[in-house]
Amino acid sequence: MILTNIETVPGKQIVEHYGMVYGSTVRTKHMFADIGAGIKNMFGGELRSYTDLLEKSRQQAMKRLKNEAQKMGANAVVNVRFTTSTIAAGASEILIYGTAVKVQ
Repeated sequence: MILTNIETVPGKQIVEHYGMVYGSTVRTKHMFADIGAGIKNMFGGELRSYTDLLEKSRQQAMKRLKNEAQKMGANAVVNVRFTTSTIAAGASEILIYGTAVKVQ
């Protein structure tokens, strides 16, 4: 499955248009990550537990997007975008969306 954040796939022609697809996940941080982040906040530096959590969330949302596109018969998703939103205190959604197409 080809994913691209531009409107076309270079060197390929869009031959079918299936419409919008998306994948999302809602994740919450855990207490130990918050404690570690609080300590790290005093000294500065990367909050690796949050970085890892967000990376896993993006990967899961991307996998769901690919599965939805594949169900439609697509072999590519163009104009891919990521967005985040807060669902509740400590819980965030990662959403990826784009247009499912078939390219040759």
